[in-house]
Amino acid sequence: MKKKIGVVLSGCGVRDGSEIHEAVLALLAIDRNNGEAICMAPNEDYPETNHLTMQETGGKRNALVEAARIARGNIRDIKEVKAAEIDALVFPGGYGAAKNLCNFAEKGAAATIQPDVARLLKEMAAAKKPILAICIAPALIAATLGKEYAPELTIGNDAGTASAINQTGSRHVDCPVTEFVIDRKNKIVSTPAYMLAGNISDTATGIEKAVKAVIDLI
Repeated sequence: MKKKIGVVLSGCGVRDGSEIHEAVLALLAIDRNNGEAICMAPNEDYPETNHLTMQETGGKRNALVEAARIARGNIRDIKEVKAAEIDALVFPGGYGAAKNLCNFAEKGAAATIQPDVARLLKEMAAAKKPILAICIAPALIAATLGKEYAPELTIGNDAGTASAINQTGSRHVDCPVTEFVIDRKNKIVSTPAYMLAGNISDTATGIEKAVKAVIDLI
């Protein structure tokens, strides 16, 4: 029986949504470890960035519609997904994790969380179901669960981001790009990916290990 692994996407593209390499590598690793990915995203509009110039366009894009590009159309509105339906939950990185799913990019430790994301994360934590956060996504986990669960997390070794994570009540642990941090008590796994990676190969190595670790926790 394949384990059902929720994958929370935040759009399509590193600057205004999900980091595409990280999302695809996570989906590949889930499949290779005999899991079934259940992709989801908020059905909300967020500011658009031109990925050629890296400048905001002034326009908006819908995260669910954009994330459907990565999921090949097989995606659900996160509002409709309950923790009871899935065995684990995965958050790829990209600025969307820190701008759309929450506002950590702007507010740091005082971030507020998109309500459906917060609900599902809290449901998973209460049910003691595993969670994987990639790249900047551990900041989202810290902002949501820090006060209650004080999880151990990594975004690599960026001092400013690590400090903000620690201010949420979570504990940041430095970690190289090809490895991961596992908080066994809270069943939370994290890996730095493009917070540190200079190439896609190192990103793939870390994500593959982290996905296997999260599936082993089920």
